[in-house]
Amino acid sequence: MSFTTDLSGKKALITGASSAGFGRFFAQQLSAAGADVVVASRRIDPLKSLVAELEGAGGKADAVALDVTSTESVAAAFKAHGAFDIVVNNAGVSVAKPFLEQTDEDYDFVVDTNLKGVWNVGQAAAKALVAEGKPGSIINIASITGLRQVNTITPYAVSKAAVIQLTKQMALELARYKIRVNAIAPGYFESDLTRELFESEAGQAMIKRIPMRRLGDYESLSGPLLLLASDASSYMTGSVIAVDGGHLLNSL
Repeated sequence: MSFTTDLSGKKALITGASSAGFGRFFAQQLSAAGADVVVASRRIDPLKSLVAELEGAGGKADAVALDVTSTESVAAAFKAHGAFDIVVNNAGVSVAKPFLEQTDEDYDFVVDTNLKGVWNVGQAAAKALVAEGKPGSIINIASITGLRQVNTITPYAVSKAAVIQLTKQMALELARYKIRVNAIAPGYFESDLTRELFESEAGQAMIKRIPMRRLGDYESLSGPLLLLASDASSYMTGSVIAVDGGHLLNSL
């Protein structure tokens, strides 16, 4: 039996899609592969240009207001759209401060979005699939900071480590329902938010510690995304794919 990454006839949800980052790229890639895409974020207005872009390229797209930290908001989104064949749990935030300066509010803000958000959306997605008797693929966006230590982002690193374990727990319990749950753990990627950092002396030093000696580009995430979203990964669940230029191979 051969498999392809063609997603025609599939419906996909991508959370955290309002900014010009991973979420937008994931939506573009899934749409280009043939999936009907629903993009989500707390505010729907920033999503309108993305929906127009996807539809302009021949895809079918919609937007939904979704606060991943709110079970009521998540339930409303799934009530409106039903079960999704593919769910990408991408919504995430961070607060960069030394550990001794992080506050309870900082911790709650990060962990509620990055971990509870994955829990809320993942559980709702699984319940909807089980209710309709459909298989599915849930892709949680983790980080290599969930597998190693980095200064000043303790709540973020803790949340991403927990997302990795949550991915494996979900995979174990949902396999009987033909729902696969995997994670992608990106390393350092250039974006509008990180460009200034990586152009600095400290940022250049960080890049030199990556075995490939460069930042990741979004296109390098396309292969893992389409693999996990499609039947090409039909025997994969509980996997964590690091896309980091070999960064995890380096000592701290």
